[in-house]
Amino acid sequence: MTRLHLFDLDGTLLHGTTAPVEISRQLGLETETVALDRAIAEGRIGPPEYAAQVYELWAGLTEAHARAAFEAAPWLARIREVWAEIRSAGEYCAVVSLSPSFFVERLLDWGAHAAHGSRFPAVPFTEPIDPTGALNAAAKVTIAERLCVEFGVARADCVAYGDSSSDQELFAVVPVSVAVNADARLTRLATHSYTGRDLWEAYELVGPAR
Repeated sequence: MTRLHLFDLDGTLLHGTTAPVEISRQLGLETETVALDRAIAEGRIGPPEYAAQVYELWAGLTEAHARAAFEAAPWLARIREVWAEIRSAGEYCAVVSLSPSFFVERLLDWGAHAAHGSRFPAVPFTEPIDPTGALNAAAKVTIAERLCVEFGVARADCVAYGDSSSDQELFAVVPVSVAVNADARLTRLATHSYTGRDLWEAYELVGPAR
């Protein structure tokens, strides 16, 4: 038996923040992006509108900004150790996030087998954004199903880790889920719940594959 572990990014691997906020912090635009995060969380805008608006905010974004945002972000402890353990067990780990692809894909260097985010042009932006490339909650399920095929894993052997409403649809279709520093609604749906800043402790709730 092998498993596929599916990790959300914002509020899950990142503690108390989102990748767009961390990127905007490097540009002095944190306040504006926190407001956008609130708007999408409250359903006042959708992922395409969110992507288009942060793209405009990030007109001056450079690779140095993106790298600094990634390196300074408040990551949970022992992410790389968890993914190394998953790999050593012959299992798979992937990140599926609504955040920009150019940020999410940096986690491949930490040991993720796959990393999927909303499609953005390469940094610095020289091409327009296609808002239809913005992921939503349903897209997480679609990507998970595609990864199952790619890795030869059944949906019944998936484990999802998340924190908010964007993870509800994925939690509903996998047998095991871990709510990580999650809101009450997602916690009620989850198999396990973890509050803290160490991914290893959340991973231990799942236990080894039987």
